Amino acid sequence: MTVIRWILGKIILLLNAVFSPRGIKRTQEQQASVDTKAQSLALYQFEACPFCVKVRRAMKRQSVQIELKDAKSNPQHRQELEQGGGRVKVPCLRIERNGEIEWMYESSDIVNYLEKEFA
Repeated sequence: MTVIRWILGKIILLLNAVFSPRGIKRTQEQQASVDTKAQSLALYQFEACPFCVKVRRAMKRQSVQIELKDAKSNPQHRQELEQGGGRVKVPCLRIERNGEIEWMYESSDIVNYLEKEFA
């Protein structure tokens, strides 16, 4: 089963690289505003997870740079996800607003949030 997951993961990453979406074109001021807003976000993810790829593609379409935290390979990121969000499930978007932290787990919810916040 591990070999099959590894092979499928590599196929997913290859297809994502070949069919990478284009991002929104913004003025420098607009992009600077988006970049500032994105500094309060972090995406906990696994590199080859299809749902994580879905979220990263949405980020690319919205031209938003969110810090990526690999919860599979990095024990510190995994621990942050488990302690903060309550479970190790990816993708998970960490949103910090007004000193409060929200953990958003479902890929469709994360994509909708990105489209609403950065469109």
